[in-house]
Amino acid sequence: MLKYLGYFGIGIFIGILAALFGLGGGFLVVPTLNLLGVEIHHAVGTSSAAVVFTSLSSAIAYHKQGRIHHKAGLLLASTAVIGAYTGAWMTSYISASQLKVIFGVVLFLVAIRIYRKKSREPHEVDLTQIKLDYRIVPIGGFIAGIASGLLGIGGGAINVPFLTYMGLPIHYAVATSSFAIVFTATSGAIKHYMLGNVEVEWLVLLVPGLIVGAQLGARIAKRTKASNLTKAFAVVMAFLAIRMILKGLGYPIP
Repeated sequence: MLKYLGYFGIGIFIGILAALFGLGGGFLVVPTLNLLGVEIHHAVGTSSAAVVFTSLSSAIAYHKQGRIHHKAGLLLASTAVIGAYTGAWMTSYISASQLKVIFGVVLFLVAIRIYRKKSREPHEVDLTQIKLDYRIVPIGGFIAGIASGLLGIGGGAINVPFLTYMGLPIHYAVATSSFAIVFTATSGAIKHYMLGNVEVEWLVLLVPGLIVGAQLGARIAKRTKASNLTKAFAVVMAFLAIRMILKGLGYPIP
């Protein structure tokens, strides 16, 4: 019984962070499963399936808060799916380890820029008045998809900085990223399930906690000041960047 409560608690923790930063949660699910003894390919596949539930729970919570830019999210997802398959295909021709180092350095610099960025509070913003260049948004989705397929990072690591750069405040960027990841994660999960990489028994153990955690994460985000959320996101981004660099350099990091 204690073991199952432990898995539920792990799921809640991951779900909170996933919803809070719009990252899906794969960056924590994969190493967690790997440390628990799941073979890395199955850990990645199971994580893809788990992220579907995490992002869906987050998206539902953020939809109720009215913080999802649905058009931007759909545009991101539409090209991210294509980009993910393109990235997976590119792994046969490009050294992913070298790219991880380069991409990790870029992400680290982006994290520094985000940390210094001044963010607007949700009550200061009217979502209907935010004008995004819809010709450029799909490009961001495609890049996020390629990074996901080629480097194995979640699309949220690209989506959130990209959306904030486009002018979307951090709360809305996180919510919109969660919404977009529902579609991209579903595509990846179907692919991994067909390859036999999804461990259903681990899904049963983790998903309830992930769903509850994602709801809590969205509520925490709602009560968090934009400046604090921006800085916290930047710290998480820096962590992901350093992890990516170390993996690219050959260190055995799950």
